[in-house]
Formats: sequence, structure tokens, C-alpha cells
Amino acid sequence: MDGNGRWAERQGLKRTEGHAAGEEALFDAVEGALDLGIKWVTVYAFSTENWRRPVDEVRYLMGFNESLLVRRRDELHERDVRMRFIGRRDRRVPRRLIRQMDESTELTRDNTTMTLTIAFNYGGRAEIVDSVRKLVADGAGPDDIDEKAISRNLYDPEMPDPDLMVRTSGEYRISNFLLWELAYSELVFTDVLWPDFRREHLFDAVRVYQRRERRFGGVDNENDP
Repeated sequence: MDGNGRWAERQGLKRTEGHAAGEEALFDAVEGALDLGIKWVTVYAFSTENWRRPVDEVRYLMGFNESLLVRRRDELHERDVRMRFIGRRDRRVPRRLIRQMDESTELTRDNTTMTLTIAFNYGGRAEIVDSVRKLVADGAGPDDIDEKAISRNLYDPEMPDPDLMVRTSGEYRISNFLLWELAYSELVFTDVLWPDFRREHLFDAVRVYQRRERRFGGVDNENDP
């Protein structure tokens, strides 16, 4: 969900106003995903690199995400959306925000229509490091560490590898997002800044995905070169 700050600057607003505007985009996209019957959506809310931003902006984002959970989780619960969170829970994340995450997870734990995963204080490299560290701490030897072992120790082992990743704001990179899980995902990039993103843009991305051929390193049939 990229482009909040640039969107605000183009409107002559503070960068924080762009984050606030991004809330409507998020929930319209979620509604669009529900319309399509998509079972799992993961959004990148705050990266491990975002701590480098100005202190006032980081402080705003901590409070904004906390208030967003309080305001919106009942609505998501009513839509039968299960909420989950991935990322490091280190001392930099306010305890009150972690409590809201846990309460949202518990409230929605039995919902089945969609799982909305929020990546917060998340980094793809950090996730892989933490997975290997856990294996080592549990006594795994070199021969015990393979792809299945690492996958089992990611932040949410139940989360399926994404079929599609959508990156907004005209940036053509994945910026440390789900590095392990995106190995065979289809990537779609759009120039739309996140606050302007709506379900119609999601539908467009899905149409692009539907035209792609997914071979996962193989071939369509034995006669292909």
C-alpha cells in the first residue's frame, strides 16, 4: 500500500493525511476482494524499514493503526473476516497496539469467509532470519533445515503463498515484502497512488493475473521446448 505520502504532498497536505486517506482505499479493496471470493489478503502496513521515517510520522502511524483496529474490527467481524498479524513484536511497537492486535485476532478467530493478514513491523528478510533462528533454538542441525522446515517456522505457517502481488504508486520493486512467499507469485504494478486505489483497480489486477500462464518452473506439456 504505497504512495500515501506522495498523494498528500500533491494535495498540499501533511504526509499523515495521506495515511488517513489510505484507510478508505484499504477497506474498499477488502470489499472488492470479498466480492471476488478471494480467501486470503495480506497488506503491508508498516515495514521494519519504516522506523527510519520522521519521528512524528512514526508516532502518528502507531496511533493511527491502533485506532483503525478499534474502529474497524467489528465491521470486519460482521463480514466474517478473520484478522491476523505478522511481523516482529519488539520493544519499539507500543504494548497497547499489540493488545489491540491480539484482541482483534481473538474476536475474529473463527471467521471463515476471508483472512486479512496485516504485516506490521514486518520485513521479508527478518522473517526468514527469525525462522532459521527458531529452528536453531529448537536444536535443528544442518540436515534438518530445508524449505519445509523454514516454511513451518515463518510468522504464519498457515498463510498460503500469494497468487498475486499488487504494488501501487509506480514503484517496480517488492521492497522486502514476503520474500520467501512470493517466489512464484504473479506481480502487477500500477501507477495509482494507494489513497486513490479502489476495488476497480483490484479487479483490473486480477484480470491481468488471469491472463498469465503459471508453470512454476515446469512446462505446459511434454512437447514444449
